[in-house]
This record gives sequence, structure tokens and C-alpha cells, in this order.
Amino acid sequence: MQIFDAMKRLAHEFGFRYVTLFEAGSPDEVLMARMIVETTLPQAYIQEFDRKRLLKLCPVAPIISRSVLPCCWSLNDSDNVRGFSIPAVMEELQRRFELLTSVAMGLNSIDGDRFLVRFDGVRPRLSQGELNEIGMIVLHAFDVFDKIRRSAKVAASGPLSTRELEVVRWTAQGKTSAEIARILSLSDHTINAYMTNAIKKLDCVNRTQLVAKSLRLRLIS
Repeated sequence: MQIFDAMKRLAHEFGFRYVTLFEAGSPDEVLMARMIVETTLPQAYIQEFDRKRLLKLCPVAPIISRSVLPCCWSLNDSDNVRGFSIPAVMEELQRRFELLTSVAMGLNSIDGDRFLVRFDGVRPRLSQGELNEIGMIVLHAFDVFDKIRRSAKVAASGPLSTRELEVVRWTAQGKTSAEIARILSLSDHTINAYMTNAIKKLDCVNRTQLVAKSLRLRLIS
């Protein structure tokens, strides 16, 4: 995934060792591994984290769920500075794998799905300027990732009805709504309704973009 490669470079530029993209699961989820989309975390860390069922003990999750701003903390901070305490078993595991300083940021997809990007490593806490910068870059990268992800979902699910595909195919051949209406023995209003639905389903803004995206996704040929 090219976007995640960019995230890895971002982690390196900011002095972090690891980066992870999570997709928020069910509130009852107990395994971190099932939430991971991509990560550079050691597999041994993930396995031990899940074996000890530490996800339910994570004090950061409630904070991230309430905010879209990046949150930074360090194991070397006091509880008062961090604003939360870290269970001893979790702190021991993170210190052993050198996940001393972390940044996490919640992200919302256009279709309502919730994601989380987290950076971990050994470096001082980020300054507010660094936090703002990494937050802006992550938002941009996630926007690109989300568009690719939604396009893939569309291609996999085949969202357009048979009639909508007919309308898009005729549009791709340069036919107007009136001409398509005559070909399909339907009203102009009905053709425009099919077109509007197709535009919404494929997250487009006009007919030109609809045709281009339908071709790219191989919905029409």
C-alpha cells in the first residue's frame, strides 16, 4: 500500500520507529490484531498484547474516540502530565519493545467508518508545532487512503443496478438523457433519476466524472 509507505516515511521523519493504521472494531473487541489494517509493530509485541488481553485496559482509546486532534504522551511522563494512568502490565510490555513515546489520532471516513493512526518509538514528546504538522500530514494521507478504500469497496460490491449501468454505458457513448430515454423507452425524468443515483453511489460530482470512474472501476467497457 503506497499510502502506508508514506506513513512509514513520516514516522521516520518524526523520529518514530513504528506506525500502525487501525480500523475501529466493535466496542466488545478484545484483540488488537483484528483491528490492524497495516503496521510495522513487531509481531511478538502484538501477540503478547493480545494474549494478555490488554486492549480493554488501554486508557487512550476513550480519549481518541472523543477527539479528532492528535494526542501525544510518553511513558516517562507522570500521570498528571499525561492525563491518564497506564496499567503496569501494559507499561512493562511497551518499555520492553521500546514504545516509549506515542502519538495517536482518530480519523473518520466519509462513509462513517472510524480509523486510528498511531506512531510509537523512542523520542521526546512532540512540540505543539510538530503535533500540528504531523496531524495535517496524516489527515491528507488518510483522505487519499479513504478515497482508494471506498473505490475498492464500490468495485467489489458492484453498486449500480442493471438499469443504472445501461444509462452510464449510453452516456459514455455520448448520448443525451433525451436520446437514452428514447432508446430505453423511458422518460427523461427517469433517466435523470438513474443518473443522479449512479453519481451518488460512485461518489462523483457530475456525469463526466461518473463515466470516467465507471471505466476505471471496469463497471462498463
